[in-house]
Amino acid sequence: MPLTSTVLDGTSRTAVDPSFVDDVRSSLTRTPQRELPSKYLYDALGSKLFEAITLLPEYGLTRADERILRTHSRAIVASMPSPLIVAELGSGTGRKTRWILEALARRECALYYPIDISPAALEACAAELGDLESVRVQGIEANYLDGLEQVASSRSDGDSLLLLFLGSTIGNFDRAGAVGFLAQVRDRLLPGDGLLLGMDLEKPLERLIDAYDDPAGVTAAFNLNLLGRLNREMGADFDLRRFRHEARYNSNARRIEMHAVSLADQTVSIPAAGLRIHLRNNETIWTEASHKFAFDEIPSIAGQAGFVCEHRWVDSEWPFAESLFRVVE
Repeated sequence: MPLTSTVLDGTSRTAVDPSFVDDVRSSLTRTPQRELPSKYLYDALGSKLFEAITLLPEYGLTRADERILRTHSRAIVASMPSPLIVAELGSGTGRKTRWILEALARRECALYYPIDISPAALEACAAELGDLESVRVQGIEANYLDGLEQVASSRSDGDSLLLLFLGSTIGNFDRAGAVGFLAQVRDRLLPGDGLLLGMDLEKPLERLIDAYDDPAGVTAAFNLNLLGRLNREMGADFDLRRFRHEARYNSNARRIEMHAVSLADQTVSIPAAGLRIHLRNNETIWTEASHKFAFDEIPSIAGQAGFVCEHRWVDSEWPFAESLFRVVE
């Protein structure tokens, strides 16, 4: 039975970002697999739920990232020339970034540009780092590349840039997409600039599934909150009780996928997007992909995107790597 979608007459009942509306309209009518972009998981509630996920014993990624940054932040900063500005793609609360900024503040006054589409995340970031007297935080509410363009246009002559892309967000792209995105980042940087890139590494399947489908149900709440966000902001009528969270591993693509699974044949209206979608029992809406990488493929990915991989650090408890890519002449 094919997917069907009916455009509704009438105007939006909710004022929403037009790009959000366009993304919802195009992704929910995609065939053969309906989708919702993972970047929209992070509204105010979603961001808080994700922070809770990072504290779960099953989700070791964030703690691994923090251990690497805590241990190696001075070496990372020392490898970059002065004066140095720091920018971050998808900053969230900036909790992990503190280690880098504290190391830099020992050497010079630091200017930090957190880039995030979530105003709530930027507010939390400013509050988190507000006690660092030698650090000036200048938030940029934008998508990754637009925000990076703003940083590039405001930098002074002679400034070097250390761009942070921490956690495992690069895993939201497939391998070709990751290389393509990193190449676009490279085009906005100058020789001598650095990119500190987090990548979650391959690990046993059971450990992966537990990390994305925890027994406490926090990840499930985080995933299904995206449907709740459509209810709140677009006047949709998703009944969250008629969906369940599912994490599955795609071995061919080497990725974890998160899906919202329909528990019945049902019809959902999304007035702001002018949509009525008909979901079959067990049909899914794909909300996130998290690709996993092999340690040995990191230098190749750097090279394909126009960087040189200068350093790699790996956590001993949870297979995760932070790599310093450099732009050379």
